[in-house]
Amino acid sequence: MLFEKYPDKEPEEIKIPLDKLANKGFKIYNAKEARKHLEPARSVVDLHIEKLTDDPSRMSNFEMLTLQLKTFEKFYDLAVSHMQPTLIIIHGVGTGKLRDEIHDALKLKSEVNYFINQYDPKYGYGATEIFLKY
Repeated sequence: MLFEKYPDKEPEEIKIPLDKLANKGFKIYNAKEARKHLEPARSVVDLHIEKLTDDPSRMSNFEMLTLQLKTFEKFYDLAVSHMQPTLIIIHGVGTGKLRDEIHDALKLKSEVNYFINQYDPKYGYGATEIFLKY
């Protein structure tokens, strides 16, 4: 009877005045329409250094790995933002350093359901397929 007489209080909607920010030149977007303003997501991302920069000969190994990992993070975030079900990252075979770094990062991501690095006719063993959950 207590809950019939005193029902749960409905949460109040918090409204923040955004007109001051808009007047100062900031762009205000509706959160539901934010995806429209993002770069389109890709289903396959090639991280070979030749695809990412014009002159990799002037870069150290650390700089190349950093560029590849930043590119991976960018397209991973876009895939999550666009709610893509899968993402294929082409990292190549090589010594496996880039693959290991990507796999270590994926283990920490909450949106990852699972990922596999199995033989594929197109990419061989040089690609990881990521399956995302929402």
